[in-house]
Formats: sequence, C-alpha cells, structure tokens
Amino acid sequence: MKIADLYIRVSTDEQADKGYSQRDQEERLRKHCISLNMTIGTVIYEDHSAKTFERPEWKKFLSAHKRLRGAKESRFLFFTKWDRFSRNTSEAYQMISTLNKLNITPQAIEQPLDLRVPENKLLLAIYLSTPEVENDRRALNVTYGMRRAIKEGRMMGIAPYGYINRSKEDGRKYVAVKEPEATNMIWAFKQVAKGHLPTAVVLKEMNKREGRKLTKNSFMEALRNVAYIGKLFLKAYNDEEERIVEGRHEPLISEELFMKVQNILYRKSNQDNFLPSGRIINEERYPLRGLLLCPHCNKNLTGSSAKGRSKHYYYYHCTTSCGFRYNSEIVNDLFVEELSKFSFKSGAETILKTILKQNFSVALNGLNYERKVYQNKLTTIEQRIEKARDMFIEDKLDEEDFRSIKIKYKGEIENLKFKLNSLKNSAENDNIGLKIGQALNAITNISERYKNASTIDKRAIVGLIYPEKLIFDGESFQTTKINSLASFIFLIKKELGNKKNRQRSENSSNVGLVNSTGFKPVTF
Repeated sequence: MKIADLYIRVSTDEQADKGYSQRDQEERLRKHCISLNMTIGTVIYEDHSAKTFERPEWKKFLSAHKRLRGAKESRFLFFTKWDRFSRNTSEAYQMISTLNKLNITPQAIEQPLDLRVPENKLLLAIYLSTPEVENDRRALNVTYGMRRAIKEGRMMGIAPYGYINRSKEDGRKYVAVKEPEATNMIWAFKQVAKGHLPTAVVLKEMNKREGRKLTKNSFMEALRNVAYIGKLFLKAYNDEEERIVEGRHEPLISEELFMKVQNILYRKSNQDNFLPSGRIINEERYPLRGLLLCPHCNKNLTGSSAKGRSKHYYYYHCTTSCGFRYNSEIVNDLFVEELSKFSFKSGAETILKTILKQNFSVALNGLNYERKVYQNKLTTIEQRIEKARDMFIEDKLDEEDFRSIKIKYKGEIENLKFKLNSLKNSAENDNIGLKIGQALNAITNISERYKNASTIDKRAIVGLIYPEKLIFDGESFQTTKINSLASFIFLIKKELGNKKNRQRSENSSNVGLVNSTGFKPVTF
C-alpha cells in the first residue's frame, strides 16, 4: 500500500481574495487518494506565504523525514497545484531535489507531471514560474502605487505618533492629528531643541503625560521623521533619487524647530567627554551628577552615599583611583553661590536691555550679509547642477558622471539650506525688546530660581549657562566656556562694583575664560 502525505497551504490574503480554503483543498486531496487506493499519512496544514520554504509546518515535516533518511519506503507528497508548493522557482527546484533524496515524490493532483520524462520539466518550469511572476507583478504594482501616493502627498502605512489613520464617508483614507499624543510630540520637540536635556530624559517626562507611551527607538525615529513638518520621505528607487515631498496632512511643528532638533541630535551623536550630559537620577542630593569633572584626572564625578555610625553621608566623587570626593551638600551650596554672581538688581535691567538691543542691531547686519553669501553659494551650485542636467539631456555627459555631480553637491545644498533657515529665523527682530526683557527677568535672581527648581530644571539651568562641563577643585568651579549673555552680565556687574568700591571685585572662576559665540536670549 502506497502512502501519501497531504500538504495544504493557504495564505491569509489568498483565503480572503481568491476563496482558497484549507477544507476545500483537503477534500480534493482525500478524494484523489481514495481513487488511487492510497493510505493517507501526515496531513500538513500551512498558513504561510510560499515565497520561501521558511514555513513552520513545512520545516517540521522536513525535519521528521530527515531523521528517517535510512527508510526505504517511498512516499508521495500531494498538493492541489504547484503554486501551493512554492512561488519561488529556484527554491522549488532545490526542494524537489531534497525531497527526492528523502525518497519523497512531490505531485500536484490538478497539474500532474511525471518528472522522469524530460519534456515534463518544461511544464514544471511554467507551473512554478507563473505564480512567481504573478507575485512579482503584484509587488511591483504595490510599489508603484505606494510611490505614486507618496508623491501626491498621501501618508502610507500606520500613522506616526501624534497622528491617526482615518477614513472618509466615501472610503478614502487620510491621516488626522490625534490628541493628546500630538501635544506631547510638540512638547518633546521643543524640549530637545533647547539642547540642555538628554533625549532619554525628555522621553521619560513625555511618557508621564497622558497618551500612548513610546519606546526609545520609536522616539528617536519620531524626532527624525519629516512627517511632523508636513512632509514625506520618498526612498530612492531604480533611477529615482530619494527626496522629500509635500504632504497633505497637517504639520505639528515648524521646519525651523525640526532643523534645530536635527542639529542637536547630530551634535550629541558626535559629542566628546566635555559636553554636559550624564544619566539623571531622581536623587535630589546630586543635581550636578555627570556635569562635574574631577580636578585630578578630568573624569566624570558621580554621586553616592556612605553610611556612618549614626547617619548617611552624601558625596560627589571620582570613579577612578585618584580618590577625589567632596560632600554633596557643600558642593551644592557653593554652586548656588557661584550662580549668584550672575544675578543683578532690577535697576540695571534698562541699561542691559539698551546695550543688548544695540548689539542685536549690529549682529543683524552681519547676519544679513552672511545670509546673502550663503544664498549666492546655493544659487551657484543649483546653476551647476542645472547645467550638468542640460549636458546629460544633450548626451554630452554620461549618466554616471551626472549622478556623481548630484551626489557631490547634495550634502552642500542641504547644509546651505539649513544655515539659511537658521539665519532667517535668527534675523527675526519682531518683539526683540520683549524677548530681551523676558530673558533678563529670568536671570534677575538666577540662584534662587536654581535653588527652588526640580532636579531636571536645575540641570536645564546649568546647561544653559555652562555649555561644557565644570571642574570642581574643592573650592570653586572652572570651565572653558559660559553662555555669552551670562558672561556679559557678570562683566558689567563686576565693572559696576569696581567703580562703586574703587577696588577690584571678588575673584571668579569665570574671569579670563573664553565665551561661547553668538547671542541667544533664553527663558526658563
């Protein structure tokens, strides 16, 4: 008595679209076995694509027969059509060879072939390649359709965080803004753009808000997703280069804010040991943890406690063998005292505001000139690309050279556009007096603000004043760079103190150090 195993496969889309069903296949296969007076062995039910043989039930069937390789009994493997067996011609031939070595003969009952006859191998090639061609054509149509939809501004697939997929009454799909996730994402972009908090902390704080939570990877992908500025990314395909197209959905943030975030992310990915970072812990005793450097070995200072006879003692200390450590309460108090050097009386606000507005006018003229230089460079590069395109059309330049020219200038164009966008927004002088007033009001008593702030806000204040990490030597704080506005205020206060007291004011760890470039009033 001959034995036949039955292989019944149907994928989800085939069952829905074409009406294939496992029950129908099994009924036909069983009738065929009865008509040939064959015994039915194993019945394999598969719900998986036939593009490869990485199918769970198929692998189990094959493994079971490989363990019985020495068995002399020949078997048949029946399926309804060859497309139930495979939709990949090359893999199908390899699998047929593997089955033959295991003494198993595959056969489609509705497309029977005796492979011992050489001419039947031509029919086998047709039966196997036809469904593969159908698959490839379907995939190609889907690809073309999706690319056409993206070019028209339609967002494909699952909407990103802050958006939701919707359908109109006529069945047409669109993407709408979803709250409170949209507000959360806007808040996150603004926090990251400030540059003083690690993205992990921003994510942690955002996940505390209402709405769906995000993982770290999803959050980083969202921060780089142009969908939030109302655009879509079209990947490169064949001769088409990747590009960004205008979307139909509503943007959540401005292009200016998005570019600021990209710049921050790029800067943090290339930061060295001297930039303020470090893991934030909830312990309020160590707000400067990760922001201080050891004066002996220049390594990061961490924070921890030591148990004494009657209580715990808390320290900032080095993680190396140099042994530097200092009581955290004393360090924190000294830092509050250090910040008091940037405070000033409200009477000086008018003088500072006048000076800053004058400086802003001078800087604005320089920005306008710089913007003109960048615009001329951008125009020159675009003209070169346009000239190369004309030469390519006229067959004076081959495709490879034309492509290399476009690749060469692509990075320069993006960099120039980013700089132009930054200069454009920096040159906005609307309500500059109000903004300067807000900035000065925020630092009128910065030490008290710091003292009463939360741990995260304390670190934000430190990051705004000190772009780089501080070295604490046991008595004072030193750094190679401080915020230009803070440095300016300190120098003015110092000079006023000299005139009033007819002597030099107290020494500061900031005297004689290089200031950061650029003027950017900030608010807390």
